[in-house]
Amino acid sequence: MTDTADLAQSLREVFGRAQRALREQSGRFGLTPSQAEALGYVLRDGPLTITALAKRQSVRSQSMGATVGVLLEQELVTVTPDPSDGRQKVVTVTEKARALVAKGRNARTDWFAKQLDTLSPGELRTLAEAQKLLGRIFP
Repeated sequence: MTDTADLAQSLREVFGRAQRALREQSGRFGLTPSQAEALGYVLRDGPLTITALAKRQSVRSQSMGATVGVLLEQELVTVTPDPSDGRQKVVTVTEKARALVAKGRNARTDWFAKQLDTLSPGELRTLAEAQKLLGRIFP
């Protein structure tokens, strides 16, 4: 392997551990990974049909219907008929879901800030520079 490939491998491993550690800080609010992912799509992309959600997660519409059913039971989404196609159902997040996700984000940020507090001022400057570089790689 080249030095660049070694660095890429090492960074990928660190990013994976970071992602898992951050995910553990707020959990998934009692949701399965597929339920959390579906909720995330609707939060980011706005109201979506069950069919559109199913395509994003590469599952059948029937499976997504079951996933949305759980989110509906937990009052994290609402489901209404699609005004342009009454056969379709549109999924929209609720304020309860927005508050839950914000709480999780805040928990992750607070935990991460505490980890950063253990670093020296020089280490923090180095991380700030690395963040700029990573922002260029992952715009």
